[in-house]
Amino acid sequence: MANRITKRIYKIHYKILLLKIFSLCLGIFAWLFVVGADQMDMNLTIPIEVLNLPKNLVIYNQYQKKIDVTLRGPRSIMQELRNRNTSLPIDLSKAVPDTIVLNTDNLTIPLPSGISVLRTQPASITLSIDQLVEKHISITAEFEGEVASGYILKNITLNPDQILVSGPEKIISSQVSLSTYTINLKGLDHSITLPVRLVLTSDFMDLIGETTVIAKITVTDKFVEKKIRKIPINIKEADQSIHIRPDSISVIAHIPEKLTANTPVLSMLFRASINATEGELPRKVPVSVTGVTVPGHEPIKIMSYKPLEVEIYRIEEIKQKNKKKKS
Repeated sequence: MANRITKRIYKIHYKILLLKIFSLCLGIFAWLFVVGADQMDMNLTIPIEVLNLPKNLVIYNQYQKKIDVTLRGPRSIMQELRNRNTSLPIDLSKAVPDTIVLNTDNLTIPLPSGISVLRTQPASITLSIDQLVEKHISITAEFEGEVASGYILKNITLNPDQILVSGPEKIISSQVSLSTYTINLKGLDHSITLPVRLVLTSDFMDLIGETTVIAKITVTDKFVEKKIRKIPINIKEADQSIHIRPDSISVIAHIPEKLTANTPVLSMLFRASINATEGELPRKVPVSVTGVTVPGHEPIKIMSYKPLEVEIYRIEEIKQKNKKKKS
């Protein structure tokens, strides 16, 4: 009797256990069906974040800054993920000067649980890493053409005439100097200041961008040596009638070539004078000579003149001397 009761109880418990297992399986199936039905795929562009790059190193190539990924997961989580600022961190704390290739499938994207990555594009990221150096690089001016006739190019100065560039050693160490775009000097007859861009390789353009310097172009007169005779002497501060002998001088001077071509009488370019203040007469006084300042031209350079002195007399004394000679 007791055994029969025990077997009956066992059968009841066994049926209950089977019912529970069936209910659990049914629940799991229902959950999988619901969850599977709520799954979705989504394409997302994720920026790359470089972390912990040593200060003495620099990445010098144009590497991929973003990757495109295809994700799969529950719709609710995927919609939330679209509004999050998700990035792909790349730790370069142990980097050394070298070129490294990172397989994007092996990189860990920080994603919520339940999200799987189906595809990444591009398949790899290449990083060229080099030592970061600084260097002063000189700048030279490139020019072509001749300045106008009668003028000479004195010099071309640049401001600045050198720049400090920091960047990868591979690029910086091989660059000895930089040059400007060609400046056309054809027919130039005056000094000018103008901005000029530098000629840069693509590597340097990436480092410093489009760069402009100020070019100061100095153009001066071309001088020719001339001897000019019979330049009249002007008498200053004469308080009485006096006579000078000789009454003109000769000058050797360096004159702008263009000025000589435009001046019909070269003696007009000079002023000679004496100071005839009170004093014993007759006597000798020094002659002062200057060149006329002409706008647009360099000053005339007087090399020598003669005589250096002239003799001054009263006109009455000369008349008396002439009478004595006649008598």
